[in-house]
Amino acid sequence: MSGHTIAITGANRGIGLELTRLFIARGDHVIALCRRAGDALPASGAEIIDGVDVTSADDLRAAAERIGDRHIDTLVNVAGVLTSEDFDSLGDPEAVKRILRQYEVNALGPLLATHAFAGHLPAGSKVALITSRMGSIGDNDSGGQYGYRMSKAALNAAGKSLSIDLGARRIAVGIFHPGFVRTEMTGHNGQLEPSESAALLAERIDELQLENAGRFLHANGEILPW
Repeated sequence: MSGHTIAITGANRGIGLELTRLFIARGDHVIALCRRAGDALPASGAEIIDGVDVTSADDLRAAAERIGDRHIDTLVNVAGVLTSEDFDSLGDPEAVKRILRQYEVNALGPLLATHAFAGHLPAGSKVALITSRMGSIGDNDSGGQYGYRMSKAALNAAGKSLSIDLGARRIAVGIFHPGFVRTEMTGHNGQLEPSESAALLAERIDELQLENAGRFLHANGEILPW
């Protein structure tokens, strides 16, 4: 796939930035959506629409208006936040606020973004949701991380519903875990560099079609338990 228009949320850093670079390098046009462009994104050659908070319907509506009447071949929802809340922290009102913020950004944000740009997604287009295996209930053997786990489980549920609703419009929806990636979000801990994860995710996005939509997949292609 090349020469397509790809919109990416959270494109200013980490996995989003590396996906932006990868798609541009192979000849795609990338619309990079972010709150703040930072220093690296402008050098990528992407079309940048900044000032976009994925939890803000007004921001998303304004971004959609800037895209005009153009089609988006693939929408990649990357934007997310991670904070750590264990069981003992739940009595702290600030911890509860952080959990709610993760729901807003990680679960509701991709849903709102997909809705906002739905008018730009023609039949045959794709939507990729970058989630986490930490949202897997079947795979949870370590507990904790309440806000992040719950928000990503909610995103997975939204992705499954989107795959059905948008499938009726012939839009394929994929739900992808990027691997344990060394980004700012993970404190630069992990098993993969962002560029390595981006390459694997691009393979999964390229393979995405209506016949395999709605699956929860590791970037390496492994099917993950819900």
